[in-house]
Amino acid sequence: MAFRCQRDSYAREFTTTVVSCRPAELQTEGSNGKKVLSGFHVVLEDTLLFPEGGGQPDDRGTINDISVLRVTRRGEQADHFTQTPLDPGSQVLVRVDWERRFDHMQQHSGQHLITAVADHLFKLKTTSWELGRFRSVIELDTPSMTAEQVAAIEQSVNEKIRDRLPVNVQELSLDDPEVEQVRGRGLPDDHAGPIRVVSIKGVDSNMCCGTHVSNLSDLQVIKILGTEKGKKNKTNLIFLAGNRVLKWMERSHGTEKALTALLKCGAEDHVEAVKKLQNSTKILQKNNLNLLRDLAVHIAHSLRNSPDWGGVVVLHRKEGDSEFMNIIANEIGSEETLLFLTVGDEKGAGLFLLAGPSASVETLGPRVAEVLEGKGAGKKGRFQGKATKMSRRMEVQALLQDYISTQSVKE
Repeated sequence: MAFRCQRDSYAREFTTTVVSCRPAELQTEGSNGKKVLSGFHVVLEDTLLFPEGGGQPDDRGTINDISVLRVTRRGEQADHFTQTPLDPGSQVLVRVDWERRFDHMQQHSGQHLITAVADHLFKLKTTSWELGRFRSVIELDTPSMTAEQVAAIEQSVNEKIRDRLPVNVQELSLDDPEVEQVRGRGLPDDHAGPIRVVSIKGVDSNMCCGTHVSNLSDLQVIKILGTEKGKKNKTNLIFLAGNRVLKWMERSHGTEKALTALLKCGAEDHVEAVKKLQNSTKILQKNNLNLLRDLAVHIAHSLRNSPDWGGVVVLHRKEGDSEFMNIIANEIGSEETLLFLTVGDEKGAGLFLLAGPSASVETLGPRVAEVLEGKGAGKKGRFQGKATKMSRRMEVQALLQDYISTQSVKE
């Protein structure tokens, strides 16, 4: 059975009857992880809300102003998940979230058009597609595509949009001879009844259960953003259709304006300006690294010549990296001294290095990492890693001094 949403994709509300309502659960996933909602599966005599299928996500909407959080197909019926029960036999008003519905119509019809044109121009077959939240992806059965092919497909589909070609939906019986001429990737296992065929006049006929525009002019425009390497010698073609193109242009224009203000130049000079900044940054980073190395050598010599040299030597700097600490350790050559170096935020996260006699470092390294609530590894008299609690450095220093004192007593 074709639902009302499939018979008239442009309908925004209608009245129907509740057939059944039974307890159900819905698993959702958000920023706080997975969550299970308790609610009800409501079945209607007919529905305006499309259940997910054919690569198209489900609709959102309301039943008597009660939010529908998910719509799924179950045989010839659709389950509407709500968190409020509805009485079987009652008349209800169903409204669809039109912005979401029309967006899905534009992307789905756009996919049909791109698929047909890619096949017609270059014999590139579509093996799957995904209607994503921000962009849609068509998987083509080819290991690669040229920029010229992508441009030709984009030009052709937009010409057909400007030609305002009609899009028609018809139902065919399984034994209808026309079925053999229809493109498709097979029917669902639970399919029953006639086959639904979506046709773009003179371009394509395809088996499909989704919602579509009635004329290509409603697509407005299609923009192909490019291609990516797919799986198993496939290529993913990424596209936007209709209002998504306008939103993409709005975001791009906002970014362009922000860059113009930051870089103090016109949009045509943005790339060159960024390249100059990158080159300057590389030079500064190189100079900074050289200075840091010189500083590490100087610090190593100062520590080595200090009257406090011996036992446990501790040093912390906010600026530095693993190389900085290793240069100090190399210059000092701390075979008989425990050298505990740290860099980073004094109370937050950072890096640490413990150097000294191999046996001592092997024993103390994991304990130092544990105290600093971090992780590390080591060999040949060095143990280094990342820490999350630099505020506990004094505890590490006390641990090392206790160890030295214990070793001295034993000797």
